[in-house]
Amino acid sequence: MSDKKTKFIKTPIKGMSDMLPSDMRLRESVLSRIKKSYAGYGFMQIETPAMEHIENLCSNQGGENEKLIFKVLKRGAALQRDLENGRYDEMADSGLRYDLTVPLARYYANNSEQLPSPFKALQIGSVWRADNPQKGRFRQFTQCDIDILGDESNIAEIELIAATSQMLLNLLSDIDISGLTVHLNDRRILRALCLSAGFSEEDIPSVLISLDKLDKVGIEGVRMELLENGCGKEQVENYLRIYEKSTGEEDFAESITSAVYGILDIEVIKSLQEIMRSVQAMIDPTVSIVFDPTLVRGMGYYTGPVFEVTLDGYNFSVAGGGRYDEMIGKFTGNNVPACGFSIGFERIITILKEKQTDSVKIGADSLAILVAKDITREQKTEVFARAKKLRSEGRTVSVLPMKRNLNAQFKKLEEEGFTEFEKVYRAD
Repeated sequence: MSDKKTKFIKTPIKGMSDMLPSDMRLRESVLSRIKKSYAGYGFMQIETPAMEHIENLCSNQGGENEKLIFKVLKRGAALQRDLENGRYDEMADSGLRYDLTVPLARYYANNSEQLPSPFKALQIGSVWRADNPQKGRFRQFTQCDIDILGDESNIAEIELIAATSQMLLNLLSDIDISGLTVHLNDRRILRALCLSAGFSEEDIPSVLISLDKLDKVGIEGVRMELLENGCGKEQVENYLRIYEKSTGEEDFAESITSAVYGILDIEVIKSLQEIMRSVQAMIDPTVSIVFDPTLVRGMGYYTGPVFEVTLDGYNFSVAGGGRYDEMIGKFTGNNVPACGFSIGFERIITILKEKQTDSVKIGADSLAILVAKDITREQKTEVFARAKKLRSEGRTVSVLPMKRNLNAQFKKLEEEGFTEFEKVYRAD
């Protein structure tokens, strides 16, 4: 029998985080405000399991995220049979969800008869991606999604964008960030531009993956990647010419309308313009909404309008989403109109932590009762009875052993947010 001692590791797995009490107070405060804000628009909270069937996760709907699934192996005899027969690709039967949209589609397909139509869902939970961890990028993180299922009109987009813009504005106004920009595009426009350049339908997913990198690698980087992927030089030049020629948003919109004439239903552009005008009328004037023809969104399931929100002074988005009318049909055989918006909860928390000088405190009118080590049993009973009475009146009360260094203890408790202190010594 080996006497080798197990080496325990005290740090969390790379890309995952421990949450201190101060972290949790901030997160819970933000979540509470998010829930309250979205509830005002009629969104109802639901919950789905952390694990999904592997078939659902590997359905060519999740774009690059499908390469980042934490797969869960089969158990017992089923796993052993796959090992013995060399069926290594079939050894997983489930996986941790990489987003909340695929689980929502399955949830709606399974429960639609018990839900209102249209259904306005709010879902908050952890997701997992086997990514390369770095600042602002984790392997486990919280997502917060709102979705409208069963509404084929652009009212869904208008509600989602307005609700999320106002919620973000409320959250970030505390730290003097008011410059929000909503970027809007449509996957049907992106498809039409590809076809107008001479690409085939089969080429479109790969072309859009390259275009999605435009802000990082520039026009030349996109050109090089498209050519390396085997795209024809003439098609590549036709495709990128419209992006190179444009000098402003109005010119670009005019160029696109001309380029996709006869390929794209003009109602798509009219609907996009209607969404923009309607949202602008509903939201704070400090929020801008712009047509962004380079906006792709990486998920393969988007079928119509797509959108993202950026903050002035930051080079990343804090929210994104779009319409995905065909996903629920994968489960039921009948397509259901669906549109959703997801906020980058972890990025927002990071911004708040960097900008806020004061952390979220325990709460006003909170009392710490510090008791000496040698107090009598009767005194302890009296202390706990009093604490119970105060808690029933709505106060926060914490009964704690008194430390030798009272000044240091008081300072730490004040940092946590306690506003009152009582000391209880042994009664003579």
